[in-house]
Amino acid sequence: MVALTACGGGGGSGSGSGNGKDKGSSTQQSKQSTAAVSISPQSGATGVDTSGTLKVSVAGGKLTEVTVKDEKGTKVDGTLAGGGASWTPSTHLAAGTKYTVHAVAKDSAGRQAAEDSTFTTLTPQNTFVGYFTPEDGSTVGVGMPFSLRFTRGITHPDAVKKAVTIKTEPPVDVEGHWFGNDRLDFRPEKYWKAGTKVTVDLNLDGVEGRDGVYGKQHKTVKFTIGRNQVSYVDAKKHTMKVTQDGKVIKTIPVTTGKPGYDTWNGQMVMSQKFTVTRMNSETVGYGSEYDIKDVPHAIRLTDSGTFVHGNYWGGGAFGNYNSSHGCVGLRDVRGGYDSGVPAAWFFNHSIIGDVLVVKNSNDRTVSPSNGLNGWNMPWTEWTK
Repeated sequence: MVALTACGGGGGSGSGSGNGKDKGSSTQQSKQSTAAVSISPQSGATGVDTSGTLKVSVAGGKLTEVTVKDEKGTKVDGTLAGGGASWTPSTHLAAGTKYTVHAVAKDSAGRQAAEDSTFTTLTPQNTFVGYFTPEDGSTVGVGMPFSLRFTRGITHPDAVKKAVTIKTEPPVDVEGHWFGNDRLDFRPEKYWKAGTKVTVDLNLDGVEGRDGVYGKQHKTVKFTIGRNQVSYVDAKKHTMKVTQDGKVIKTIPVTTGKPGYDTWNGQMVMSQKFTVTRMNSETVGYGSEYDIKDVPHAIRLTDSGTFVHGNYWGGGAFGNYNSSHGCVGLRDVRGGYDSGVPAAWFFNHSIIGDVLVVKNSNDRTVSPSNGLNGWNMPWTEWTK
């Protein structure tokens, strides 16, 4: 009986103690969040794709915090979806980079649950970069686009275009347009406003430009738009009117392309300046017609070889008749030493990005892709 009593007493005591433990266990259970956070890819993963792989989600709750950082502490922006049910990055990730993820969620009772993870993105075997103009820190004319030429043909154009972000002060809408698969230009609808400051975030690192080929470039480029200078050439009148802010500041007699070698019509942006350069007709498909080793005050207008330049061999052509092989010629002296001649004045008053407009020539309008001359394309077509 004692034993039974002892056993029974122990059972009674145990029962009371057991009920207490059950209540404690239930209380402990009630304090745990029912939210379950999951992170993809799994922690420790390597060779992770830079796009479409990272995702944070929660079951039984809503995400309240997601922080993704690289090894330098740079945060990755992202967006919540489904009322806080999931989070994805707003852009691609950099290649060959270790990331940490910290995510917090709350259940309907406000109880928190957290999850942490680390992973490393792939290191690509094949890469590309974009060579750009204008240069960082430069001051350019109102016609200057931001132009990128890629080292590999791009077959994922939307991904590459999305990786280039342009901000301006004052704000203006800037849109990109592809010329073929290796060139991407950005410009506003109309010429830049003088004094505009442009900042380009060129975030190509980790962008898959074509299957298995990734960008390896992340750079910030800043440039400023200078004074508004646009020059107007009338091929029939043999004159060029140089304007600043819409007012004519100088009229210069010129000679343009003679019959059969007519100068392009249209808007042409100055892309390079040379105090002296060699011009050889064989490089532009004109055989052995000329080879001038010391052309002074030359400014490039097209990729195909159109320049506005000094001309010391033109005689009485300036202002009277057209005698060139397609370029716009201004009176100069051999050696370009005389700063008082029209060619020297124009060269010294021009900057990269200024615009020269030709009208009344017998040739067609220059192609938008021939040089930095996208202004010859209607905005509706540019933004397609």
